Amino acid sequence: MTQKRAVVLVSGGLDSTTVVAMAQAQGYEVYALSFDYGQRHRAELHAAERTAKAMKVAMHKVVQLDLRTIGGSALTDNDIDVPEQESEGIPVTYVPARNTVFLSIALGWAEVLGSLDIFIGVNAVDYSGYPDCRPEFIAAYEAMANLATKAGVEGRQLRIHTPLIDLSKADIVKRGTELGVDYRLTVSCYQATESGAACGKCDSCRLRRAGFEAAGLPDATIYS
Repeated sequence: MTQKRAVVLVSGGLDSTTVVAMAQAQGYEVYALSFDYGQRHRAELHAAERTAKAMKVAMHKVVQLDLRTIGGSALTDNDIDVPEQESEGIPVTYVPARNTVFLSIALGWAEVLGSLDIFIGVNAVDYSGYPDCRPEFIAAYEAMANLATKAGVEGRQLRIHTPLIDLSKADIVKRGTELGVDYRLTVSCYQATESGAACGKCDSCRLRRAGFEAAGLPDATIYS
């Protein structure tokens, strides 16, 4: 029997790497999809390449976009500083429409591959206030995907899987550790050095560190 295929969005960070392991544990052949979208640093792309290779995915594709042309985020505009203190509301690290764009390309690739399954590591517990990480967004996108594609029109149900949506960062770390994820290969920091060393101060670093602490597991993250 042919193994079922899944497109998994992979950033090189802790969450998406855990999702790769979870999809593989469910019997999917993983086609990893990353984006070189003009983000502040390339360390996460190098991490995505490392993890994809280590986890023996079927294919790892990197799509080039240039979201710097619209800016509007600390991750795509060097004139906007990455905050190192907690803030209320939607943070400046939110990249406008990023998950909408990424999922659209994932949807196209899934159709080409004959896959009906897309995995994304969005999280509604430790989601940092990003509107495109909410369950409502995913449900709406899945409904749209089944209206907008050949597969959907032909009655083959496309699914957007969000296995981390209700998990705390500690739960994610525990689950990934159980599945053998090597978190030393991952980079989560919004302003990592070229070598991948984390700042330890940004929102993503704080959530990651707190997750390991709450899970009672050692954090092998290298900090600058």
